[in-house]
Amino acid sequence: MPGISIHAFDVARGVPAAGMRVELRSLDAPVAAFAGAAGRDGHVEVGPAYTGTLPRGRYEVRFEVGAFYRAAGVAMPTLAFQEVVPFVFGIDDPAQHYHLPFKFTPWGFTLFRGGA
Repeated sequence: MPGISIHAFDVARGVPAAGMRVELRSLDAPVAAFAGAAGRDGHVEVGPAYTGTLPRGRYEVRFEVGAFYRAAGVAMPTLAFQEVVPFVFGIDDPAQHYHLPFKFTPWGFTLFRGGA
């Protein structure tokens, strides 16, 4: 099934990123922006605009890491090392599915195209 899916996981504490705020938008095409939060299992329901065939182009996803850790009661500096993590990626083949597993700590992250 074409579209985008996102899964956010806090590897520092070994838990899904439940409640993490995520924004997704197209940088090139007239696709509505999405703003929401990861569910209990860390998956982000990106909404109908991103679950079907998308226009070819560049997209940006933003993860609110600093606010996520503060809400979880993790001691964070006033200015977190990773306050917001932006990631720009391209969709060349709209018929494919693009799964984005976001694995993070307060000090680093990995984000790649995974299997859906």
